[in-house]
Amino acid sequence: MNVYVVQNEESLHAVARRFSTTAETLARLNALADPSRTVPGLALAVPGEAHKPRREAVVNAYAYPTLPVRIAAELLGHFSFFSSFCARMTAEGDLIPPDDAALVGAALSCGAMPLLCVANLGEGGGFSGDLAHAVLADSRRQEALLERILALIGARGYRGVSLNLACLYPFDREACNAFLRRAAQRLHERGRILITALAPKADESRSEWLYAAHDYAVHGEEADWVVLMTYDWGHRHGEPGPVSPLGGIRSVLDYASERIQSGKILMGFSNYAYNWVLPWREGGEASVLSNAAAANLAVSAGAEICYDARAAASHFRYRDAAGLWHEVWFEDARSVKARLSLVDEYDLGGISLWAANFPNPMLLATLQEAFSPVKLR
Repeated sequence: MNVYVVQNEESLHAVARRFSTTAETLARLNALADPSRTVPGLALAVPGEAHKPRREAVVNAYAYPTLPVRIAAELLGHFSFFSSFCARMTAEGDLIPPDDAALVGAALSCGAMPLLCVANLGEGGGFSGDLAHAVLADSRRQEALLERILALIGARGYRGVSLNLACLYPFDREACNAFLRRAAQRLHERGRILITALAPKADESRSEWLYAAHDYAVHGEEADWVVLMTYDWGHRHGEPGPVSPLGGIRSVLDYASERIQSGKILMGFSNYAYNWVLPWREGGEASVLSNAAAANLAVSAGAEICYDARAAASHFRYRDAAGLWHEVWFEDARSVKARLSLVDEYDLGGISLWAANFPNPMLLATLQEAFSPVKLR
């Protein structure tokens, strides 16, 4: 797969002729809504010969259970593991599972191992430290949660667990470690997989609620694979900026690779973009869109796309129909290539995609060229 950046007044047909392909092929691969229009700075994935052999890698993916089964069936063959987000734990140690029976069946038929994703999501939809503490601080509730997990695995056909405990209180660190050890033992006794997800930290000095309770070394010892959530530096409630800056990812991988066997690390891979209204003010909230939708928005608005080489991220500004200015940060073909290169550089186990609900044929084609997804039975 090659990457080409459109120049001023260069049409998709001109790019296609340059690479002996068709505009329709380029539009389909890059999910372009209008093949008759381009803007300067638009990065295109272009079919071409692979520059190196495919390597085996774990490709984990999360999706919301609203993902249509028809679309899921087109994606699941690219993945090693697949989780519907999520089964919500309760303060008593129960679980409220997602409505994902059809997706579990589709995953099994496509060779992707379905996992039960367990998370401490509160009723409002956000991660709750209080909810996690209620379970972690009580051994009986821990046991109840483990029993419920095992029962759902048996009843629904999951092949293991993806444990996403986030926003924990720092004082719950050791209780979280103890629960992790119990969960790993119970699952491994039954031949089941355990994947855990960790907030992206680069040193031990981070004492904030998002980071402090995550003990990288213990997760590396107990889990089969560890997802590093290397995204959301630029986030919905913060100032405009790159979602997954390359320097930030590197700093997390440097820290993690000293504590976790590199082959167990799955680098988080953001599959979404953010659109902020300007001027940004405290309390403002960006809207979420797919990377393909971001590129199409730039084209429809006639906005030149800029590329931040240090962050390996693209961005642009445009004015909407109401006269408001917006700033959009997203990942394109250049960003995907730059981030995937880290898998080889750090000899990682693979990647973890968040989230598969957004269509991204360019990403899937690039993954297919780079990796042969590990398939377990």
